[in-house]
Amino acid sequence: MTEKIIPLADLRYLNKIPVIPASLEAPTGLLADTRARPLQDLRISITDRCNFRCVYCMPKEVFDKDYAFLPHSSLLSFEEITRIAALFVAHGVEKIRLTGGEPLLRKNVERLIAMLSALRTPDGRELDLTLTTNGSLLARKAQALKDAGLKRVTVSLDALDDKVFKQMNDVDFAVSDVLEGIEAAHSAGLGPIKINMVVKGGMNDQEIVPMARHFQNTPYILRFIEYMDVGASNGWKMDEVIPSAEVVRRIHAEMPLTAIAPNYTGETAGRWRYLDQTNDGGGEIGVISSVTQAFCADCSRARLSTEGKLYTCLFATGGHDLRALMRGGKTDEEISTAIAHIWRARDDRYSELRTANTEGLQPDRKDEMSNIGG
Repeated sequence: MTEKIIPLADLRYLNKIPVIPASLEAPTGLLADTRARPLQDLRISITDRCNFRCVYCMPKEVFDKDYAFLPHSSLLSFEEITRIAALFVAHGVEKIRLTGGEPLLRKNVERLIAMLSALRTPDGRELDLTLTTNGSLLARKAQALKDAGLKRVTVSLDALDDKVFKQMNDVDFAVSDVLEGIEAAHSAGLGPIKINMVVKGGMNDQEIVPMARHFQNTPYILRFIEYMDVGASNGWKMDEVIPSAEVVRRIHAEMPLTAIAPNYTGETAGRWRYLDQTNDGGGEIGVISSVTQAFCADCSRARLSTEGKLYTCLFATGGHDLRALMRGGKTDEEISTAIAHIWRARDDRYSELRTANTEGLQPDRKDEMSNIGG
């Protein structure tokens, strides 16, 4: 007789439980780490599941039909997410981004958005509440997301050519469906909409110029992301990285560009504007150069994983278990103090170290991006 075992919790991501300092403190909204970087952005992964199998994130040979995703009991509830988010907002967070996996797979995600949209900064301002999606469910959900209080979306799209895009997502999903979702989000008022293209050399880099041409003179901001060594499953190789400088060179050769200033300190993307005088500049593109031009010095982002661990870097090898504090009966003041203690000790600069010594740096195994969020 074969017995089916249903796990009540998942032990793969066990990490240390944060120490509660003896002296508790009230948040001031001015938290800074060892490099004077403030805490301003919180990215929350609300599911480790995704309906795509992108080669740079969740390759099918690892995340196959037998892969064991986190059981529902391991995931933070909407109430737990909102409770933690409120503590981060009190410490200075002004922007919250929902990620995954694919966040729109989380049942009743609109309810979570409504709960988070009710939060206010200490001086009474609304949060910049946004979401990153692969676009597969966006056409049917865009209006409900907007109605719930979502401000804007970022959509992943790695090619315009259907054959190339299907090779990237590895589930035979069509470009036209993503484009339909983008249009639906625009019609619903979720903007400005950003389009993210991860560029992997030898696979989709021939799509750089066609993507730029397609999204020029549109309301959308196209951003090119260097293929990064996130997680442990994507088979990352440095020779598959197309530097952002090369991306800009290719586009500039056909559609002249000029550099423009960042919107704010800590913005991850370098900004470039089209020099198209007939169309008022023709819009802009962004390049995210995590590999060749590290931006650790201004990084103000914390990440909350699907099962409630705080990560102070996308490339971290471990997190701090805030779920254990909540489910262990700790008060808001105790958890808030623990968060402050963790952030003040933060000295992460993985990308700077990797950029200086790409071949020589041998990091410990890193948790997957589908669990931490991008």
